[in-house]
Amino acid sequence: MGDVQGGRPGRPVPAERGPVPVDRPGPAVEPSAPPGDLGWVEAAGPIRSPAVTATTAHPSGRVRAVPGSTAADELIPDRYVGPDGKSPSVFFLRRLAGALAVVPVLRLAVARYAVPPGVVDRAGCDGCGAPIGLDRPLPALGPVARCPACRGRIGATPLAVEALLLAAVAVLVLVDGPLAERAALAWWLGWAIPLVLVDLAVHRLPDRLTWPAAVGTWALLGVAASTGAGAGPWLRAMAAGAALGLAFATTTLLLGRRGFGLGDAKLALGVGALLGWQGWGLLVTGLVLTFLLSALVSVVLLASRRIGWSSHLPFGPFLVAGTCAALLLTG
Repeated sequence: MGDVQGGRPGRPVPAERGPVPVDRPGPAVEPSAPPGDLGWVEAAGPIRSPAVTATTAHPSGRVRAVPGSTAADELIPDRYVGPDGKSPSVFFLRRLAGALAVVPVLRLAVARYAVPPGVVDRAGCDGCGAPIGLDRPLPALGPVARCPACRGRIGATPLAVEALLLAAVAVLVLVDGPLAERAALAWWLGWAIPLVLVDLAVHRLPDRLTWPAAVGTWALLGVAASTGAGAGPWLRAMAAGAALGLAFATTTLLLGRRGFGLGDAKLALGVGALLGWQGWGLLVTGLVLTFLLSALVSVVLLASRRIGWSSHLPFGPFLVAGTCAALLLTG
C-alpha cells in the first residue's frame, strides 16, 4: 500500500529524478494565440514534440507549428506564391480588375465597326440616333448594352465582351514568358476580342482592327527579341506571320468567296507571329486546332439544321480560339 498522509491512503511518492535531457522529446506546449490570429503563436523557442517539429515564419514575427514534419528547421510556406509575389487568386483578380477598365473601349469598337461592308461606321443608336461614346459610357457601353434614351440594344450582346475578356485574362495568366512576350500577347488579345464579335455579327474583319493588332504584335515581339530572346525567334515570327497571311490571301485570290477573306489574312499576320515565335511546330499545331474546331462546330450546326451546306461561317473566331489553345499547350 502507499504511504498514509493525514490518515488517508495516498499515492506512492516517486523517487527523485534528475533533470530531463534537453534533447529528449516532451509534450508540446503552445502559448495561447493572440485574438483574431488563430493558428499562430508567439515564438517561444523550439517546440519539442514528435508530431510537431517545424515552424513557419509569419510577417509579424510569430511562428506556426506544422504537424507531421520531420525536420525542425524545415520552413513550409503558408501558400503558393504567384508571379507577382501573391497567391494565384490575387494575381488573377488584379489582372481581371485592370482588364475590366477597358470594357467600354472594347464595346465601343464592336458597336462602331459591326456594320455590313460598305456601310459607314456606327456613331449612335440605330433606333433613336442617340450618340454613343466614351464620355458617357453607361449604360450603352456597359454590361447591359442598352441605349440610355430608347433602351435599344447597342453593339455586342450583354456580357459577351466581359466573358471574352475573362477568357483572355485567363490565357494571359496561364501562358508563361518574359514581360515583353506577354505584352505582345496581351496586345493581340485586346484587339482579338472586338474582332471576334464583329466577325460573328457581320462576317467582316475591319482594317482598323486587324492592322493595329498585327503591327503592334510584331513591334512588341521585336522588343522581346532586343531584350534577351535574340533575333532568331523574331525573324522566325515575322516569316511565319507573313507566310500565313500570304497563304490566306492566296486562297481569296484563287477561290473568291469560297476561300478565306482578306480580313482573315490580315488577322493571320499576328497569329502567325505569335505562334511562329515559339517555333514552327506550334504554328502547325495552332492551324490543326483551328481547322478541327471549325469542322466540329460546322458538323454540330449542320446536324442541328442551324446552317446549310452552302452557309458561310466566320473564320476569325476559330483562328483566335485555335491560337489561344495552342499557346496554352506550351504553358
